[in-house]
Amino acid sequence: MQYRPFGTTGFQVSALGFGAMRLPLRGPGAGDVDEPQVVRMIRTAIDAGVNYVDTAFGYHGGQSEVVVGQALRDGYRHRIKLATKLPTWQVKSVDDFDTILARQLGRLQTDHIDFYLLHNLNATYWPRMKELGILERAERALRDGRIGALGFSFHDQLPLFREIVDAYHWSLCQIQYNFMDIAYQAGREGLEYAAGRGIPVVVMEPIRGGQLAQEPPPAVAEVWARSALRTTPADRALQWLWDQPTVTTVLSGMSTFEQVEQNLVSAARSRPNSLPETERVLYLHAKAAYEGLKPIPCTQCKYCMPCPNGVEVSRNFELYNDTVIYGHTEKTQRTYRMFFPADQHADKCQRCCECEPRCPQNIPITEWLPQVEARLGISVPD
Repeated sequence: MQYRPFGTTGFQVSALGFGAMRLPLRGPGAGDVDEPQVVRMIRTAIDAGVNYVDTAFGYHGGQSEVVVGQALRDGYRHRIKLATKLPTWQVKSVDDFDTILARQLGRLQTDHIDFYLLHNLNATYWPRMKELGILERAERALRDGRIGALGFSFHDQLPLFREIVDAYHWSLCQIQYNFMDIAYQAGREGLEYAAGRGIPVVVMEPIRGGQLAQEPPPAVAEVWARSALRTTPADRALQWLWDQPTVTTVLSGMSTFEQVEQNLVSAARSRPNSLPETERVLYLHAKAAYEGLKPIPCTQCKYCMPCPNGVEVSRNFELYNDTVIYGHTEKTQRTYRMFFPADQHADKCQRCCECEPRCPQNIPITEWLPQVEARLGISVPD
């Protein structure tokens, strides 16, 4: 295992972190976690040198924290740094902070959380956290030892990310970042912004929820055929991240024991500044090849917004394009139904056509939106 400095804390974190959001299941329910398999996976990773385990209050309907707590028994808890997150969307009063944290400590069978993150900070939840005084309440937990350090995970646009970074002396932040999402949400600019202020950056979605681990489509495979490296798609995505010194650790949401084994091999080979420039250029070509497969030529400029009927046009198009580029249709349907507000769905379009004259790409928006709904609005099992 390779290790990297975790900011100025003196802690050397493993290049690979164990993300407990996509654990193996015994049945169709998200909470039906295969506990024996998860315990085996986490302990194997720790035995191989992984020393950062990440979960959250809501993962697997709360069962992620429970199973992680089981896996960290028998001495494993003291061998790692444990991260979990406050579900900001469930916090209605400042006292909810202590109530939720106490529940998490019980689930995880521990008396402290090493890294506690305010989960999913965005333009809605960040102002609420400030208004309720959650930072001050978190500082009390820091003083009494229930948490060791405070950070945040982020899902919004770069200007807000900069604002949050500058608003508090954070010990870490967590962002979505991979070679397809260089300019998405915080993106590379956010990574460099936080790292430049001494804040360790934990990367989530390194392979886009498994999308970049699949056999690539022919146009992308042709790009990788020009590479001097012969490896798997998942390894390529991970090595791109580990090549960057500003990436502190990379979380992989591993769902099988085989994925644990494969990622441990990848992490052992990781080094900052290890990719030749010719390989780095290929990632840009691969990104362009993926994007060339988009049926809707939306650039996410958002000039079509706001919609008078509340339709989030660019997000609808992004999800539709993802199903075509990467497959994973059922996963995208779940995202559409469970994590994308229903009042912003494509079916809310009233065909007023106000958006179309504003689109620089001349997309027939009102013709595409019914196709989005037809593909993504299907109910799938949870």
